[in-house]
Amino acid sequence: MDRLTSMKAFVTTADAGSFSEAARRLAMSPSMVTKHVEALEHRLGVQLLHRSTRRLVLTEAGAEYRDRCRNVLAEVDEIEASASADRLEPRGLLRINVPVSFGVRHIAPLLPNYARLYPAITVELGLNNRLVDLVEEGWDIAVRFGSPASSALIARRLGVSRMVVCAAPEYLAAHGSPRTVADLAQHNCLRHAPAGIATALPWQFQGPYGSVAQHVCGNLLVSDPTVLHTAALAGQGILFEPTFLVGEDLAKGRLVEIVLDQTPLSIPIHALWSPGRRLSSKVRSFVDLLAEHMRPVPPWDRELPRLIGQDDASS
Repeated sequence: MDRLTSMKAFVTTADAGSFSEAARRLAMSPSMVTKHVEALEHRLGVQLLHRSTRRLVLTEAGAEYRDRCRNVLAEVDEIEASASADRLEPRGLLRINVPVSFGVRHIAPLLPNYARLYPAITVELGLNNRLVDLVEEGWDIAVRFGSPASSALIARRLGVSRMVVCAAPEYLAAHGSPRTVADLAQHNCLRHAPAGIATALPWQFQGPYGSVAQHVCGNLLVSDPTVLHTAALAGQGILFEPTFLVGEDLAKGRLVEIVLDQTPLSIPIHALWSPGRRLSSKVRSFVDLLAEHMRPVPPWDRELPRLIGQDDASS
């Protein structure tokens, strides 16, 4: 039988002085209350109540056990009350893991306002570009780009990351501008290889018959996109990066978009959390904030013209 229910039945019986009165208070049958108390006595191996035709009297062991049960039941009530309050008012520690460049540029600026909205939440923001294990490492939320790598995680799509091919005006003046994806082979392309991956990621385009993975060559290969961004601004080569990283530079002319015969694929942005973690109000509050921030167009794209062939359905 459920031990907590048995404890409650025993304490109520001890207070009421009879099984019938305890049954009335608990909305149980007297026989069920009796079974709960007997189950406790059997489990403990001691008699908790002296029974007579007139009344019930606690044994010495029963009196001590009743006091301990009161403490346990009070603590359970407090835990449940706290959990109910958590559903109503977000509170506690919220651990968020995001890619470095995106976190610095677009998550960190949201945190002061989030703190004003939810003062009872403490945020721990982890910045790294590797795929973290949310369960093993204890993260509440991760923000990731691309299709979720694991179907074991719950994913909420927040928006899309538009990709662009671009370069500094100085580079284009010195080397000319490619007109087709094939022309990229004649240029110095700045390449990205995520941590733990030895080879550069191909540049993904939407071709006439589906997606195309274009492998490029160049004299720089790094794991952090911000290094590529710096090199492109200095005129070292052609860059293939999301607009959240280069949008301001495009708007101000520090970088120039290169329009080719195929359109760069957009990448979906997801918030991920483990199904083993209840979607508490603190998790929901932050995911909702991110979704609202990126709706209907992410802020880093609002000052840029819409690229032909790219829309929110891209994936």
